[in-house]
Amino acid sequence: MKIFKILVILIFTTLLFSSCKQQQEARRPISQSSGSFMKQSIARNKKMIAGEEDQIQAIIKSNPKIQYIASKKGYWYYYESRNLTNSLTPKKGDIAFFDYEIKDLQGNIIYSQEELEPQIYKVDKQEIMMGLRDGIKLMRKTEKVNFLFTSHMGYGYHGDNNKIGTNQPLICTVTLNDFMPESEYTEQIQTNTVAKINTPIKVKAIKKDTITN
Repeated sequence: MKIFKILVILIFTTLLFSSCKQQQEARRPISQSSGSFMKQSIARNKKMIAGEEDQIQAIIKSNPKIQYIASKKGYWYYYESRNLTNSLTPKKGDIAFFDYEIKDLQGNIIYSQEELEPQIYKVDKQEIMMGLRDGIKLMRKTEKVNFLFTSHMGYGYHGDNNKIGTNQPLICTVTLNDFMPESEYTEQIQTNTVAKINTPIKVKAIKKDTITN
């Protein structure tokens, strides 16, 4: 009887160990597959960005008279108009006022300046296209700059769910009209609000001969 019990325990233990081992081995290909997928995804993204950079380089080579500047963040830009008398540029927390339009690399307008309307942007404290987030901080008042962005500096894989497609490189033409500290901007708003409240309303006089009983 004791021998029978021992045999049963041994058989049960063997089956349990075998089952656990099979489960552990079954999980292994999943983690290997997952790691392989990530490597393939990274390789595809690198290849895609390299292809977009080649397109931008082709544009740069086709315009030898234009002085393009390579940024440290992986995009290119050139000035249409410069402000060499002022060295200040927007910093985090400033309020920037700018206009811009968006084109594809062939120069076709995707969004016109009129469509996008004048922008009021709190620097580094609001959601905005990654390329513009960095590019605006390079600009001085009244400057107009053309930025050439690869898709990862624009709207990336998802696009903007409207006119900008998946993984689309972009040209953004930006005019920085002005910028100021947030405290100054708040003070201006308060002053303008008070001025409007205190401005007397002009009532047009009614001629007596137009009044009838």
